[in-house]
Amino acid sequence: MSVPMLKIGAVLSTMAMVTNWMSQTLPSLVGLNGTVISSEGTHERLVSGLYPGSEEGWQVYSTASDPDGRCVCTVVAPARNLCKRDPRSRQLRSLTEQVQNVSQSMEVVDLRTSRDLQYVQDSEPLLRGVDGRLHTYVANPRTLTAKGLQELKGQMSQLRPLLSVVEQYRLDLQTLATLRQELLNLSMMLTAIQEEIGAYDYEELQQRVLLLETRLHSCMNKLGCGRLTAVSNPITMRASGSRFGSWMTDAMIPSSDSRVWSMDGYYKGRRVLEYRTMGDFTKGQNFVQHLLPHPWAGTGHVVYNGSLYYNKHQSNILVQYHFRSRSVLLQRSLSGAGYNNTFPYSWGGSSDIDLMADEMGLWAVYTSIPNAGNIMVSRLDPRSLEVLRSWDTGFPKRSAGEAFMICGTLYVTNSHLAGAKVHFAYHTNSSTYEYTDIPFHNQYSHISMMDYNPRERALYTWNNGHQVLYNVTLFHVIRSDG
Repeated sequence: MSVPMLKIGAVLSTMAMVTNWMSQTLPSLVGLNGTVISSEGTHERLVSGLYPGSEEGWQVYSTASDPDGRCVCTVVAPARNLCKRDPRSRQLRSLTEQVQNVSQSMEVVDLRTSRDLQYVQDSEPLLRGVDGRLHTYVANPRTLTAKGLQELKGQMSQLRPLLSVVEQYRLDLQTLATLRQELLNLSMMLTAIQEEIGAYDYEELQQRVLLLETRLHSCMNKLGCGRLTAVSNPITMRASGSRFGSWMTDAMIPSSDSRVWSMDGYYKGRRVLEYRTMGDFTKGQNFVQHLLPHPWAGTGHVVYNGSLYYNKHQSNILVQYHFRSRSVLLQRSLSGAGYNNTFPYSWGGSSDIDLMADEMGLWAVYTSIPNAGNIMVSRLDPRSLEVLRSWDTGFPKRSAGEAFMICGTLYVTNSHLAGAKVHFAYHTNSSTYEYTDIPFHNQYSHISMMDYNPRERALYTWNNGHQVLYNVTLFHVIRSDG
């Protein structure tokens, strides 16, 4: 057996073991696609890379089949934060919230009781004085004078608030009875969860799941590149900001950064909002603000390895802004690139220079007068912003709605409006192009930003004030000797 075949066999064997473990849990597995036999007799296994919806508990990433069409292995990856969706985890979080509620209620009762007890203690001398005078008047009514009666009335009015204190004590007794019942219920629920978990260490099991998930995602990264064949229905994450803008997560594949950034508008903007997680972004909470020293132009920004790369307003200068140090690390002119609406996308918006990242690294999409307005693709060194290599795609930029890179291939849409589709693809690895027909639903009818994130295998779009995700389907070809 040849070395390439041994390598493929090792990868498939490892995947098969992982799949076998997962198949004990999953109710069913998904198979896909057949096999194409090349003219040289070489088997081409078609492997699809799917990015499922956020509501799915398990993510089907790829399948493979042998030359006879039989399923060799199905690679299934648990979704991120899997254990957060475990029923026991939800029960434990619910119990924690209930315990906090009970604790807060008991603190309130304790504070109120301490306050009322102090009031009763302060009123005790007055109460004893009134009691003594009443006994005196009862024993000898003739000693009661008009002045004494007036003084007694005054003392009684001072003691009247004790009635509300006694009433509060009565209500607190009812509250304590309710809290006692809640504590009993919590104890029963904890006992039930303990019996369900049994002798297993749940935290240990959770760590094993996360370890397998990490290994599986690492394995998938080795088979990660392929050609775009489909775009899913849109997933609206949030509606915020103006008609134009951009939002993104870090596109560096090894990164575990979960932050989300949002940049509203395309003209002279400087404010970048940084959210801690995607959940915080969708809720509009837990964010900090970065004020860029130089304003941006367009919406073609990208975050790569902890830095924001963007086009400086009214120039073809590229800027690298580092989030952690809150400082500009680098500025460099993109030689010959048009700017200030010289060669924008069809929607305008100073979208002359579009920065993006994929599995291969950092890219710039732009055009220039010598290129007659056709789209240029340049691969950039993220440390120096130097152009490493450029390609002339031959596609007029003003006829493009938006563009994005996947695995070194530039995909171009034919419009930014309703009815748009992925119409053109340029492959930098072979310097060839093809026309495509990949439809997608432009739900809000005006896309002003569309970028691919290789970490999540999803398209990020800003659509008429809505932040929208599209999942993508990629097909991969793995060749081995027959």
